[in-house]
Amino acid sequence: MPMQLIDTPNGSRIHIPMNLKKRSGRKQIIVPDLHGCSNPESKSNAAVNYRDAMVIAIARGFRWKKLLDDGKYQSISHMAGTLGVAAPYMSMIIRLTLLAPDIIKAIVDGREPDGLSIERLRKPMPLLWEEQWNALKTP
Repeated sequence: MPMQLIDTPNGSRIHIPMNLKKRSGRKQIIVPDLHGCSNPESKSNAAVNYRDAMVIAIARGFRWKKLLDDGKYQSISHMAGTLGVAAPYMSMIIRLTLLAPDIIKAIVDGREPDGLSIERLRKPMPLLWEEQWNALKTP
């Protein structure tokens, strides 16, 4: 639905279609592309940085898991010590590789559930992919 100018008895009113999305406890306004062009400068830096942080965390998790699977490191603690990362943090990030592929795709595409954050992903998650969406939808 495009932007509309509506005349009312009290004067003109502009209707801009938008959605509110909760991210890290804050509400963010999501405005659709009204002109058919994608302008990277029009994106909110907070939204881009927020999603980028989750995408980077997931990418790191897959990279670190591959290093373990390939035998480059003997354990998470060995890899954490070599790379200068706290082992508990590394374990939490590697756990992100257990997320359902459609959840990872939604995060990468910016379609993650409202209020989803790395903090929320740190909490224990069901191993069954079908149950993960339900766990993410409940606060």
